[in-house]
Amino acid sequence: MKSLAVLAALVAATTAQAAQDTAGLVRFVACPVYRDTDAGRKSGCWLTDDRATGKRWDVTESPYKPDWNFAVLVEGKPSAHAAQPCGAPALDPVRTSRLDIPCTRHMIPAEGFPGRRYTLPRRNIGPLSVARAVPPGPYAERTFPVYFEFDKDFLVYQYDDWLIDNAVTWIRAARPRKLVVTGYAATQAQMVSGVKLAERPDAARERAETIAETMRRLVPDIPVETKWKTAAKPTDEPEADGLPWQSQRRAEIRAVF
Repeated sequence: MKSLAVLAALVAATTAQAAQDTAGLVRFVACPVYRDTDAGRKSGCWLTDDRATGKRWDVTESPYKPDWNFAVLVEGKPSAHAAQPCGAPALDPVRTSRLDIPCTRHMIPAEGFPGRRYTLPRRNIGPLSVARAVPPGPYAERTFPVYFEFDKDFLVYQYDDWLIDNAVTWIRAARPRKLVVTGYAATQAQMVSGVKLAERPDAARERAETIAETMRRLVPDIPVETKWKTAAKPTDEPEADGLPWQSQRRAEIRAVF
């Protein structure tokens, strides 16, 4: 009986920690809506409606741009900024992963909202012709994460480019003996907006192979091994922007000396 009590306490503690980790975050499935604002190049807005709460959110800041033919999995945190240039409170940070759920295209007019003027994202790599600063030593084993859209293995424009560019710059300077790339997938099912979501186990292998091939092309003289794991757990790596679900969908590049 004592062991059962200990087990129950552990389960309760894990559940409480999970609830704390997602406190203040929102997660739902919705069809994206495009607001056609007129503030210049790339000023249009992406909006989504959380039917459970009746709230509309501005998800324009997501590095994953919606495909308005399909529903998206929205994951984010309400922005600390009160401005609503798109006509709804913003989620920032935010992710909008494309799901295989068809949607009807829906575009609405500006209705007086200016939208967001395009600015370069924080994670924006310079031209490859520009020399990178050499990271200072000493060098020791280190792991670099790369993140993915839900159930996908393709590299996200700018977001993953920036992460990979930083990793490769360090690897070229450090000259590790080999790289071990491990892919992860969040295969444990969860219900979100009445939709059962779980990544395919194969997504872990596909992510590992995608990043391994990228490393072989960018640092061809360093051997690369691949591994993969399912039932991924969240991490606290800062480049996941404090979104636990994003941190699960990853590959890790480990430099071994």
